[in-house]
Amino acid sequence: MSLVKRNGGAMSSFPNLFDDFFNRDLFDWRLSNYAGTGASLPAVNIRENNDAFEVEMAAPGMTKKDFRIQLEGNTLSISSERNNETEQKEGENYTRKEFSYQSFNRTFTLPKDVVDSEKIKAQYVDGVLKLWIPKREEAKMRPPRMIEIG
Repeated sequence: MSLVKRNGGAMSSFPNLFDDFFNRDLFDWRLSNYAGTGASLPAVNIRENNDAFEVEMAAPGMTKKDFRIQLEGNTLSISSERNNETEQKEGENYTRKEFSYQSFNRTFTLPKDVVDSEKIKAQYVDGVLKLWIPKREEAKMRPPRMIEIG
């Protein structure tokens, strides 16, 4: 079966609706993931192993003070708001000055009743925010055990 583009007929009242949708590159984050200020949402890697979830967020040029990390129930939120303003010197005359306000908020839902919220750790090193979110002991997979037949 092949997809055929038709012009006219009953669908002529919706010109280019599907053409525009299918011609966009939905997975090209360079084009669609930017805010009007030229900022983008930081890329995130999430890895799960038997003991914990490990989150890595690429956020170069920031400091650890720029982040706010919050766990509410099983919802993890990582956000930042940063203002870059240069100080105006007396006698300076400028025709254009652009302020830089960057903010983002990434929210993730963790599996219910799995996370040991009291032991979460975070660090920011070399432009990468890393979180270690340990699992509760009862949520960890146990190795199979042999059951004797009596």
